[in-house]
Amino acid sequence: MHRPDPRSGPALSVVFRTHSDVEASIVRGLLEAHGIFAALSSDLTHAVFPLSIDGLGEVRVSVPADQADDAREIIAQQGAAQPKGEVVHLAEPRDLSELEERVGHRFNDALLLERALTHRSRANEDASGGTTDNESLEFLGDAVLGFVMADLLFRDFPQLDEGQKSKIKASLVSTQTLGDLARELGLGQYLALGRGEEKTGGRNKQALLADGYEALIAALYLDGGIEAARGFIVREFSERLEDVRSPEFWGRDYKSSLQEVVQARELPLPDYAVTSESGPDHRKVFHVEVRVAGEVMGTARGASKKAAEQEAARQALERLGA
Repeated sequence: MHRPDPRSGPALSVVFRTHSDVEASIVRGLLEAHGIFAALSSDLTHAVFPLSIDGLGEVRVSVPADQADDAREIIAQQGAAQPKGEVVHLAEPRDLSELEERVGHRFNDALLLERALTHRSRANEDASGGTTDNESLEFLGDAVLGFVMADLLFRDFPQLDEGQKSKIKASLVSTQTLGDLARELGLGQYLALGRGEEKTGGRNKQALLADGYEALIAALYLDGGIEAARGFIVREFSERLEDVRSPEFWGRDYKSSLQEVVQARELPLPDYAVTSESGPDHRKVFHVEVRVAGEVMGTARGASKKAAEQEAARQALERLGA
């Protein structure tokens, strides 16, 4: 049987997962007996480290995506033939394609995304113990987010000292910020919650949303490597990182300064206008100009209107010699 290289061959889909190496090997043998190549998690080289980092104590059986349906049918037929209590449990994730589109990543292991969305309240309701919550992923996601954010701040803000970078990082990865980002992403509607958590409004709880957001980052990392996680983080935090560049973040407000200057000179108040927008919806760039007495005094662009207006005001102050 031809055994494709998982690193360069067709995309693989997870069709079975277990905590037993023996059970995984049996399923693999079953599939290969039907002519379907199957890879265990230990066969797959992780995108960053030269060892299997499942982190969740599982062995996964993956097959080429175009054979996944056939593989599931074979496993289901075999499971139906087993004595009671020995039925093979088939991986059946719900359709999360809309969320994948929002995130910008198509998961090879859809169950990994499902796990990232599973709160412990849902797992606790599963008497069989077959449902695992997202707390381990949350732990990993926190570390991945911290690393990527530290790297971004190190590269993009070399002029800041360690204390300033630490202050910015703490603000960006806070529960408040992560919860807000999760809400903007619409993550709450996809969370798998227990009945009690559902009744108490768990989908809108800031801490719960933040935890799910970190678990999502971990799932991206495990499924697509550090670049998949980094790309998502850069996109999600672009506007907030742009705000860090704004004088307002550091206590200076060029717009207020410009207003004071024109009033002192008895000129009309500054008039700000968005002249155009560019880029996709999740990474908009705003082009802004500021006019004083009808004359364009500054033009700028930024990931937010606020940042662009601040830069335009700074340019206007320079032109006015203030």
